[in-house]
Amino acid sequence: MAPVIAGRIGEAIPVAVIDFLPQWPRAHLRGTSTSIDAANLEASTRRQLRPLSSGLVPKRTSMTMAASFVRAASRHAHSSKRLCRTPNLQLPSRQRQSLLFSRSISSTAPRRAEPSTTGPISAPNPETPGGPLATTISPTDSTFTKHVQQDSNLINKAPDTSLGDDYETRKIRHYTVNFGPQHPAAHGVLRLILELNGEEIVRADPHVGLLHRGTEKLIEYKTYLQALPYFDRFDYVSMMTNEQCFSLAVEKLLNIDIPERAKYIRTMFGEITRILNHLMSILSHAMDVGALTPFLWGFEEREKLMEFYERVSGARLHAAYVRPGGVKADLPLGLLDDIYAWATQFGDRIDETEELLTDNRIWIGRTKGVGVVSAADALNYSFSGVMLRGSGVPWDIRKSQPYDAYDKVEFDVPVGQNGDCYDRYLCRMEEFRQSLRIIHQCLNQMPPGPVKVEDYKIAPPPRAAMKENMEALIHHFLLFTKGYTVPPGDTYSAIEAPKGEMGVYLVSDGSERPYRCKVRAPGFAHLGCFDQISRGHLLADAVAIIGTMDLVFGEVDR
Repeated sequence: MAPVIAGRIGEAIPVAVIDFLPQWPRAHLRGTSTSIDAANLEASTRRQLRPLSSGLVPKRTSMTMAASFVRAASRHAHSSKRLCRTPNLQLPSRQRQSLLFSRSISSTAPRRAEPSTTGPISAPNPETPGGPLATTISPTDSTFTKHVQQDSNLINKAPDTSLGDDYETRKIRHYTVNFGPQHPAAHGVLRLILELNGEEIVRADPHVGLLHRGTEKLIEYKTYLQALPYFDRFDYVSMMTNEQCFSLAVEKLLNIDIPERAKYIRTMFGEITRILNHLMSILSHAMDVGALTPFLWGFEEREKLMEFYERVSGARLHAAYVRPGGVKADLPLGLLDDIYAWATQFGDRIDETEELLTDNRIWIGRTKGVGVVSAADALNYSFSGVMLRGSGVPWDIRKSQPYDAYDKVEFDVPVGQNGDCYDRYLCRMEEFRQSLRIIHQCLNQMPPGPVKVEDYKIAPPPRAAMKENMEALIHHFLLFTKGYTVPPGDTYSAIEAPKGEMGVYLVSDGSERPYRCKVRAPGFAHLGCFDQISRGHLLADAVAIIGTMDLVFGEVDR
């Protein structure tokens, strides 16, 4: 049964009749400020309703408009909220009568608002005695948007101060946000569960393992030579340094010394790899905080270095060039000249990048004072590499425990002062220049001679010898099928990788396969203290902190 409006004159009239009024006064419908005389409006309403007396309104319903409704309409004619009105539908009398008692409008209250107790009480419905109550007009406030009753469940409800706290401070404080792994600044498959107070990070929970492949267990089922390509897949931005770390550990167990030329080649390509890594680190970090130009400029230099990788190993990414016993093959003709030509012009590219970033006020604002780590905390968190030197600790394994040809070259170790993201950026920019300095020395001091040990049980014989000597062919076949035995023992080998201290703990049981190979990845220790570093910073600062950590999840998850 359609709700009705109780009237003072005559009986009640259904509200749905308003939908079928052919010509409702325009001033009342649009809520303009035009004043309407109540008597004239009532008379006009009676004239409008008179044609509807046949078929639309029940017999017991009077066709007079309630004067109270007219007064209410004229009183609210100035309101900005207009009354609803549907077109005059030309339907058969039976359908219009059913529609009349099935539809109603409410022009005074929201759809789900609770009924007000301050207005008239709902009257019994005259159409269905004993049925649902008839709906009456409820008084509204001046804004015409909510009930006068303040305790109703409305959006613009008055503040509740019953708890005694300040209303402005009683808001939702902490909420959880998932950062990554789809986020472009997550650097792979990083997932952070951040607890935020507004935009301030209260707690950060890094989730690792999305790139876990069980590599350390797979190495136990491979020979020492077959295990080498797995190290290219750990830190897939610093490939040859990973190979170098594993090769040094195997050479310690084998108790062999590689030729001098192989040491210089390893050292030179180790610094080329460091430049490759720092280019990716700084440029992607700058792009994460909004600077796109350095990324485009720097990748042109990375392409040139990738070409050097391809010329010595045949692969741009997973080289497998540095092997136990030396390197895979000697340098091709003309490569040293091309490396020298590149090194002479790369210094200008470093200066161009610094012009874009170092004095940029936006870059300074996003990195200075962000992610500060003291020297004591950096040591307690087991930091290494730039993350440790940026906090003022001058620790570099190339200086303290030199390997290969690092004891024969001169270079400086850049150290930061404040331990923030800006200092770590400056350390990496200075390491560009120190790596160029080492490359120049390797080019000038490169000795002639072999590039691998001449023990054919460890390093494969040359192709020419395999065509002339049957014993060399047998050695080659056994080396790549069965492998070589390593004396029982264990050792730990550490190098200064571009991201920090890369370590390999290798255990041999005297067979052709490692009994255990444990990899110490620098990024895992750095990510472990993200919670302590990021607390108190904004959500946008989390991107800057992740970028300065230089994370690659191939080595973090392994």
